Amino acid sequence: MSTVALTADTFEKTVTSEGITLVDWWAGWCGPCMQFAPIYDTASAEHDDVVFGKIDTEEQQELAAAAQITSIPTLMAFRDGVLVFNQAGALPAPALEQVIQAVKDLDMDEVHRQIAEQQPAESN
Repeated sequence: MSTVALTADTFEKTVTSEGITLVDWWAGWCGPCMQFAPIYDTASAEHDDVVFGKIDTEEQQELAAAAQITSIPTLMAFRDGVLVFNQAGALPAPALEQVIQAVKDLDMDEVHRQIAEQQPAESN
């Protein structure tokens, strides 16, 4: 599967869908972003069960601000609508593969249980 350009109009629907979505926040002037791009593209071709989104922070400044992106590249991973990974910095291919596998291996019932446990604490 190739990467998908995400915008303010498509971001929420994409990341809240069932399954795994990775999001690469990048900009054309960013050297590390350009180094990471072919690694990300290669991974997208190898994992047809994962949606690989890309967001150009120059074109989507309001979206980047809403997501509190302060450093690029930033990689986010969502599974079943839950943000489960968020890290700035370009990853080498083996590290990206580790992230993808870790997200695939998550016990989402446990993740949802942990989220539910945190909810009452936040409302105090």
